[in-house]
Amino acid sequence: MGAVMGTFSLQAKQRRHSKDKVEDELEMSTVCYRPEGLEQLEAQTNFTKRELQVLYRGFKNECPSGVVNEDTFKQIYSQFFPHGDASMYAHYLFNAFDSANNGSVKFEDFVMALSILLRGTVHEKLKWTFNLYDINKDGCINKEEMMSIVKAIYDMMGKFTYPVLKDDAPRLHVDAFFQKMDKNKDGVVTFDEFIESCQEDENIMRSLQLFENVM
Repeated sequence: MGAVMGTFSLQAKQRRHSKDKVEDELEMSTVCYRPEGLEQLEAQTNFTKRELQVLYRGFKNECPSGVVNEDTFKQIYSQFFPHGDASMYAHYLFNAFDSANNGSVKFEDFVMALSILLRGTVHEKLKWTFNLYDINKDGCINKEEMMSIVKAIYDMMGKFTYPVLKDDAPRLHVDAFFQKMDKNKDGVVTFDEFIESCQEDENIMRSLQLFENVM
């Protein structure tokens, strides 16, 4: 009896697996843009095939066309910060996700970045963060770039933070950043200076590990 029930159970699982596979393939073919094969993405990221399927369903639910433009990205991101203005930070974040610089983010772009942020090495995470701050992509971070990002973060958090932030908080934040990271005091922070300073900061290193087990 146990063997019979085991056989039925296995057959049911196989049918469900077959059905899931068909549904997955059907979903992948109904969008305007079809991502690379999951096997290829599995090899390129730190996600399993099943995790990629879950991520793809969520991505497709928000972006039925298979790609997301900046306006849609801002709308989605702003939902997480209803008390602030997330538009500028979402703009910088979108540019960091848009690896091809073509004004759109494909599923591959999204999942490659997410793989780094969630499961990448410390060096990979810091490199991705550096590229976010390096707005003009010249290989270093100047005070104007840092001020733009920091101000966007403060705007995103809104005025309902506690304790209440002073108007000069972004400038003080940037000054403290450069005091710590601009090792040779030449007015810019290079990638090597950024890496060295972050690795010396226990708070930064702990923050990089916060989302490692999020999936």
